[in-house]
Amino acid sequence: MSRSLALVTTSAEETRSLAATVAGSLRAGDVVALAGDLGAGKTTFVQGACAALGVDEPVLSPTFTLVRQYEGEVPVLHVDVYRLERLQDVLDLGFDEMVEAGGVVFVEWGDVIDSLLPESNLQVTITIPDEDDERRHLRVRACGTAWDERWTELAAAVGAWTDTAAAGEEG
Repeated sequence: MSRSLALVTTSAEETRSLAATVAGSLRAGDVVALAGDLGAGKTTFVQGACAALGVDEPVLSPTFTLVRQYEGEVPVLHVDVYRLERLQDVLDLGFDEMVEAGGVVFVEWGDVIDSLLPESNLQVTITIPDEDDERRHLRVRACGTAWDERWTELAAAVGAWTDTAAAGEEG
C-alpha cells in the first residue's frame, strides 16, 4: 500500500524547512528516493533533511563523487545515480550494502533505480511549475509497511505545505 501528499514550497529555504520536517519521521534504515528535473531541488531537500538529522557539515551534491557520507544522529548516505548507465553499476557501487548499513540513504534520481529500492521507502518528486519563480511542487509518497505507523504523523507535520488544489488528486 502507498500513500501520497501533494505539497508546495515557495523558496529554497522553505524546501529545506519542509525536508527537515519530513526528516522528523525518518528512522535508521530508511531510504528516500528523490526524483525531478535538473535544478528542481533534490540536493536542497537533502540539505534540509540532513540538518534535521544532526549533520553539521555542508551537504553537497554527490553528482561527481556518486556517494557522500555524513555523520549525524544516524549515519547519512547521499547517493546520486544520474551518471550511472546500468542497474549493475548501482549494485557495483555497493547500494545493497548502503541500504543494509542502518543509516538513512537519500538517492537522487531514485526513480531510475525503482526496482532496486527496498519495499518500504519514501519517494519525493520535485517539479518546477514555473521557471520564473521559486515555487516547487513536491509529491511525497510512502511505500511499504514501515510507513504504516508513521504516515499519519508525517501528514500532520507537513500540513502547512499541503497543495490544496492537488490534494484531492491522490490520497
